[in-house]
Amino acid sequence: MEKIDGTFALEVLKVSCIPSEITELGTEGLRNIWHEAKLRGRGYSRASEIVEYAEKSVGLKDGSSVGRETVKWFAKEIMKLDEQLAWIENTLHKKCMEIPYAENILEIKGVGENILAGIVAEMGDISRFDDVKEIQKLSGMSLVACSSGKHKGQTKISHRGRKRLRYWLFQAAKSAVSHAEEFKELHVYYTTRADNPLKKMQSLIVIACKILRVIYTILKTGKDYDPQKMLKDIKRSKAALAAKAA
Repeated sequence: MEKIDGTFALEVLKVSCIPSEITELGTEGLRNIWHEAKLRGRGYSRASEIVEYAEKSVGLKDGSSVGRETVKWFAKEIMKLDEQLAWIENTLHKKCMEIPYAENILEIKGVGENILAGIVAEMGDISRFDDVKEIQKLSGMSLVACSSGKHKGQTKISHRGRKRLRYWLFQAAKSAVSHAEEFKELHVYYTTRADNPLKKMQSLIVIACKILRVIYTILKTGKDYDPQKMLKDIKRSKAALAAKAA
């Protein structure tokens, strides 16, 4: 159990939260706690390791009774909050599917209900925008030149606008690059191309803006998502094109 707030850990902490109690329970005792909680997964294999750590523990023993009750209370509260969060996310996912053409947008691998709901909630009514550039400006992702007097600086995003919209678009970009092949390919191209290669963060910003344009277009027109259109930015050499055609 790597996370103290993980399901397996919390079930143990509700019952036994100090090393001596865990040692007394033993490997089978821990497994029985998880079995009674109807947990499944790899956690069972860590039971003996947890007991071994408990046996070697040199933690303080003073005030153990008060500490025990406090930890148990926190464990139960965390589990209650997890249940509430699960209910909220389930409700959010159902509401997300009420968005027109949501299923088309969710075809983008890596862009799930949470991300889509976050973006749409921050954008608001799509009909009030005449162009996607207005939303890009609203998100603070519009490009501005950092210059003063005779000094000409680099071009960066403005960071003016809705911070949460910018956050969700950036999450969409990171997730799409991790899960969607077309965006992985784009990210590699942007960061390795011979002419004006981008830094990783710059590439993610470009991809975030591209995802915004895709979402805007689908919400406006109801068109299906086409992964191949994402690759049009990639300029391939004649030799590479010939090899691909062959």
